[in-house]
Amino acid sequence: MSCATIISPIEVLSSDDLGRRRDWSDEDKVRIVEESLQGFRQGSVTVRRYGLSRSLLTTWRRQYRSGLLSASVSTGFVPLSLSPPAAASCDMTAPPRSEDDKTIEIGLPNGRRLTIPASLDPTILARLLPVLDPP
Repeated sequence: MSCATIISPIEVLSSDDLGRRRDWSDEDKVRIVEESLQGFRQGSVTVRRYGLSRSLLTTWRRQYRSGLLSASVSTGFVPLSLSPPAAASCDMTAPPRSEDDKTIEIGLPNGRRLTIPASLDPTILARLLPVLDPP
């Protein structure tokens, strides 16, 4: 009669593995989510590559789609040109403004004030506001 022994797989943790919970930065999460969305079955490959659970990747994907997870916006330089102020006239009354000359002043939550021409295209304003007052 033979001796039957049952050997179960055992995971040996080294002393370096004591704090196994990893702290992923938002940039890393966005990079991993975008990598997982690139092709067919990339989610399972990405999960194995980074040692994540499938549910964690699903949570990150949901946050990414809803806009809660985003990489920090990199700041850059924007071209700016300044022109000298118009010469002041002796007449203290302001000339009547034409329809094209009207402005709108917007108070942003961060305390800044934005003055724009009333004829500004709303799509340009929608792209400008996140730069001036990031979430």
